[in-house]
Order: sequence, then structure tokens, then C-alpha cells
Amino acid sequence: MSFGVYVHWPYCAAICPYCDFNVYRARGADNAPLLDAICADIAAHAARLGKREAVSVFFGGGTPSLLRGAELARIIEAADRAFGLAAACEITLECNPEDAALFAEQAGAGVNRFSVGAQAFDDAALKALGRRHDAIAALRAVDVAAATGERVSLDLIYAREGQSIDAWRVELQQALALPVEHVSLYQLTIEPDTAFARRAARGQLITPSNDEAAAFYEATLGVCDAAGFPAYEISNHARSEAARSRHNLLYWRSEDWIGVGPGAHGRVTHDGARIATEAQRRPADYIDAVREYGIGWISDAILSNEEIADEALMMGLRISEGVEASRIAALRGRPLNADALEWLVREGLATHAGGRIALTARGRVLANKIAAELVS
Repeated sequence: MSFGVYVHWPYCAAICPYCDFNVYRARGADNAPLLDAICADIAAHAARLGKREAVSVFFGGGTPSLLRGAELARIIEAADRAFGLAAACEITLECNPEDAALFAEQAGAGVNRFSVGAQAFDDAALKALGRRHDAIAALRAVDVAAATGERVSLDLIYAREGQSIDAWRVELQQALALPVEHVSLYQLTIEPDTAFARRAARGQLITPSNDEAAAFYEATLGVCDAAGFPAYEISNHARSEAARSRHNLLYWRSEDWIGVGPGAHGRVTHDGARIATEAQRRPADYIDAVREYGIGWISDAILSNEEIADEALMMGLRISEGVEASRIAALRGRPLNADALEWLVREGLATHAGGRIALTARGRVLANKIAAELVS
């Protein structure tokens, strides 16, 4: 089973109104205490789990591109010491366009995959999304990332308020012509307890209906397929199999990863058990926990076979390769709903071949509902 390291850097220069991640406003605090805690937490995980070669290290957030190259290098070196990094280890940095001046030193520190959070190439849309960069800066950031010689992925948000499908097609075609090999394309979702949720509750934010959102998704697939970026997951497209996100595939294939940094989640297999970990959410609490106990996680729970199966099914149906039906059935101790599966195949929402269940493009937009039907 493959293994990776997720590092959560919780600080942002500004909090986007659609964001529901565990993030905090960067206020010029010293990074050293949190860096110390993350490195110590990595070592604590290794002491508990034993040495396992990591195929990926993923810096998420928050805005980890606020970190200087030397700070990133310190964490990468800590992961290498604790676990050992595979020769071709994928080291991804989620980055904002306004941090492009740091990309070269971040690549020098070991980052070999830049995930650029452009989110849009329209200035009005970027302002509405609470982003601090403009379209020109987003385009420039992609070029700067590509100039490092490392892999480049691009994030965009669609089905935005007032956006037309034709305008989205043009914007997406522009993005796919850039020097990128991977794109993550997310439909704008109104998450609870965000600024956008409060605006929507007041009637000040109107997003597309379900039918309109489905039309956006269909248009997205059409543009990406035509440009040679087929979907390998609901929201992710790559030019080639090699360009797929190795780290995110750990999640979708229910493999193993540790989560370090405030609020990070992990899934690891140890002594025959599947363990879910969650770190302290507030940076100060996380730092204090590592100092006092040597570890940053607030909870670690052994998952039941049914919980493992449900999670594997939910995640596996997101990717084009699907899931192995016999594995899910063995974990659950009973087969999946054969009548539901037959109906899904008949309606063109799923395929069932070679022992694997996979969703079609039409089925992927209903992935969560389909997973529930299969275990009913």
C-alpha cells in the first residue's frame, strides 16, 4: 500500500469568502514554533508507525506558498529523515499567484509540482471570490511556475454567480492552452458557516440551479476532452496518466497518509487496523500538544470494516478506475445491492466489468447518492 505525507499550513494573507478549510489570517507571527511542531509531529508518527517510504508530500492549506524555500526544505528533510522519500517522490505545493516571486526558491527546496490557485481568469470574478490577484497575475504565475521546469497544475472555480456556460468554455479553453499538465475544476459550492453562506441566506448570492450546474459540468468535460485533458476524477483532469496527482490518488484509492499541521487528517494502516487521525485545529493548541505530548493529533480512532468499506466506496467512485466490488463486499461482510447496481448500469450511470464498478460521466455527478444506493 502506497504512503504519503500531508502537511497543513493554516495561514492565509486573507480568508476567501467561500472557504471552509481550517485557516487563519497570517498576522506576521514567527513561523518557527509551528515549523518545529510539524517536524516533531512527523518524527512522532514515524516512531509509532515505523519507517515507510513516502511516494508523496503535499503542502496544503491555508497558503503554504507563504513559506520560504528554506522553511519548506526543513519539513521535506524531516519527512525524508523520518520515513524516507521515494526516488520519484511527488512534492506538491498549493500556491497563490501573488507568491510567484518565491516559486524558484521553493523549487530549489524540493517542490516538484506547483498547484496554482488561479480560481478564475476574470477580474470581476476574482474580486467576487475575494481573491487578492488579478487575471494578469494568475497568467504570469503559471508561466513562472512552468519556468522552474517542474510540473504545474491549475485550480479554477466555475458555476460562479452570473457566469454563462459560453463564458466558462472560453475561460477554460484559455486555461488549457497554458503550460499546465493538470487542472482541478471545482463547481462553486456554498459551504456552511462561510461568508458566501451568509450572503446566500440573505438572498445576496445566487448560484446556478442543479440543472444549470449539471450543464456546466457537461460543458467542462467536453472542453477538457477536446483539449486532451480527460477526467480521471470528478473534478480533476490530466494530460497523461503520469500527470495525475499521485497524492490525491492516495485518498481516492484509500491508501495511507499521515496528516500533520493544525487540523490535518490522516489514514494509516498499522498492526492490521485502519486508523483515522485528526490533529488539533488551532495552531496554538497544536504547538502546545506537540510540546507536551510529542504528537499533534487530538484523536485517533480504529475504523470498523464497514466504515472502511463505506469510505473506500465513496472515494473510489470518484475516480475513473472505480472500485473493486469484491473488496467492498468482503469488508462489509455482505454484497453490494445487486438490484441497484443492475439499474445503474442499465441507466448508463455506471459500468460493472472485470469485477470493478465505475461511474460514467453522468453518474459521477451523483456519486454520493449512488454510493448510498449500493450499500442500501
